[in-house]
Parts: sequence; C-alpha cells; structure tokens
Amino acid sequence: MNTKEEVLDLLEELTGTDEVKENLDMNLFDEGVLDSLGTVQLLIEVEARFGVSVPVSEFDRAEWATPNLISQKIESLM
Repeated sequence: MNTKEEVLDLLEELTGTDEVKENLDMNLFDEGVLDSLGTVQLLIEVEARFGVSVPVSEFDRAEWATPNLISQKIESLM
C-alpha cells in the first residue's frame, strides 16, 4: 500500500465517509468533514502510522485542507 492509499484509508476511518476517496480535492474543513477534534486525531494517527510528527502549533489548515494536500504533506515530511 502506498502513502496516498494509507492516507485515504486513515481519512475514511476518521471521517466515517468514503467521500474522501472519491473527491481528492474536497476541502475537508469547508465541507464540515474534518473539525478541530478530527484534526488532532489526524495528527496523532499520522505520527503513529507514518512516524511524522506535526506539532499543532505548526499546523497550517490550508496545507492540510484536501486528501491530496494531506498526502503530499506527509510524503514531504517522511
């Protein structure tokens, strides 16, 4: 499984919708799919699954807004 597939599986688990796999450019925040609690869960899971630490203080919502952006960000940090 590649990083993008793992990220999409993670997002589906966190959001409870497979829409994140169908529309990779959907803004997760604007659509109400990901909220502040979901964001914290996402960062915890990213660290656990990918070994990438992203302090909440350095989290930029614009860089993590869509499934595609999240995949790219994680790959750049690995």
